[in-house]
Amino acid sequence: MSASTSSPSPGGPAAGTPPSPNVRWVLLGVMLAMLLSMLDTMVVGTAMPTIVGDLGGLRHISWVVTAYTLVTAVTTPVWGKLGDLYGRKHTYLASVAVFVVGSAVCGAAQTMTQLILARALQGIGAGGIGAGAFALIGALVPPRERGRYQGMSASVMAIGTIGGPLLGGFVTGHLGWRWAFYINLPLGVLAFVWLWVMLRLPVNRSKATIDWPGIALLTATITAAVLATTWAGTTYAWGSWQIVALGVATLVGLAGFIAWQKRATEPLMPLRIFAGHRNFPLALGMILVAGVVMFAGGLYLPLFQQTVQGASATNSGLLMVPMLVPVVIVSTVAGKVMSATGRYKIFPVLGAAFLTVGAALLATMDTETSRLVTCSYMVLIGLGLGCLMQMATTIAQNSVEMRDMGAAMSSTQLFRTLGGSLAVAAFGSMVTRAIQHHLPGGAADSGAPAALSAAARAAYVDGLADATRQIFLVIAILCAAAFAAALAVKEVPLKKAGPPRPATADGKVPVPTAD
Repeated sequence: MSASTSSPSPGGPAAGTPPSPNVRWVLLGVMLAMLLSMLDTMVVGTAMPTIVGDLGGLRHISWVVTAYTLVTAVTTPVWGKLGDLYGRKHTYLASVAVFVVGSAVCGAAQTMTQLILARALQGIGAGGIGAGAFALIGALVPPRERGRYQGMSASVMAIGTIGGPLLGGFVTGHLGWRWAFYINLPLGVLAFVWLWVMLRLPVNRSKATIDWPGIALLTATITAAVLATTWAGTTYAWGSWQIVALGVATLVGLAGFIAWQKRATEPLMPLRIFAGHRNFPLALGMILVAGVVMFAGGLYLPLFQQTVQGASATNSGLLMVPMLVPVVIVSTVAGKVMSATGRYKIFPVLGAAFLTVGAALLATMDTETSRLVTCSYMVLIGLGLGCLMQMATTIAQNSVEMRDMGAAMSSTQLFRTLGGSLAVAAFGSMVTRAIQHHLPGGAADSGAPAALSAAARAAYVDGLADATRQIFLVIAILCAAAFAAALAVKEVPLKKAGPPRPATADGKVPVPTAD
């Protein structure tokens, strides 16, 4: 992806000029589509306990999220390449349309299997929304100027992260869990129309070809890894030939993918973006950990609050606010400080530290932990995500040339969703194993603890509490690794805008768009 007008300038808007209203309108349309995907993730996380209670199949709860994130991860680079071939506007609109159709199918699902398949369809659209949005923002706004637009992105984040759980709790409690998916339809139509009208991009088709071997190798590698983390210790023993075979397939697939990317004419993921500057792989590591925290927190904290602490679906949405409000506030402040000073390393360092402490405290929870105590720990998680998420993406964007911006942003989205996919799969296996240990037999899969006897329900709750502690202990270890990565980041000056663009015949400065 490259920034372009009739005479493109690689740096974006002219240095020192105020943000163009036209750019703001374009970004508002892009962020509206991002809001569509963000709301869905948060709403579904709050609704999941109710969905499991209705459809059953607790052992498959992780696949409702895993199917979505796995397909999102695999299709993200494919959508990026399709944008190069057929134009980014129509490709982006297609991804929104696929997401809306997938949402309708999810709402109509009658079994857990149908819901999982429908979530996979949703994930196809989400891959295009995420890849296109981050690449467009990276191309339109230079890193040093991105703080000027932080208010817009913070507003979208506020609506998605705070409004999502609240909306999910309200809709689930009053209209039923199916409307957690149906609400995507009007918002999706609005996003589609807005983008169709406002997103004006030149349709410059590339002669590049899609890297089908790369796609096949990446798909096989990610699928093998997710299946191994999902089945290990539950469906199959850790040392079974099935898990060993999947582990070998993951390593062989990864080696094959790297080897192919070195010789492919149009590689799916150019390896030069990893070798150009050490900050890029460090940023990807932090983004992966942030994905783990986001997806795990969004799925398993509401489950803990509703099942162990007795919160209703509506209240569990409200109880997520202490984690989500700090994300918005801190990310906004950090963006303004970054734009004013050009300094940014301190934020991921502090963010990873907050996440490590917050996750470690969440790992101490048990059946006697109060909601107030849990919420106080969640504030630390919110502070950490606010400092880490957007800054890690900015570091990644600042580490590559504009010609590689599309591939770089596809990689960041891939690592974010891959972290969430692998984490949810592994943590789902941990939940199933812990509950089976406390409550063996078919009751562990009922997904409706309220229907169990008092003794059986107590065992069920104990199992879920144990699993929650294990999950956040693992997260704390990963966050400590992210802290080490943040310390290793070299604070390179943020890229500023390129030279001023010549005015057109009517005296206006061209607005950058993405081709």
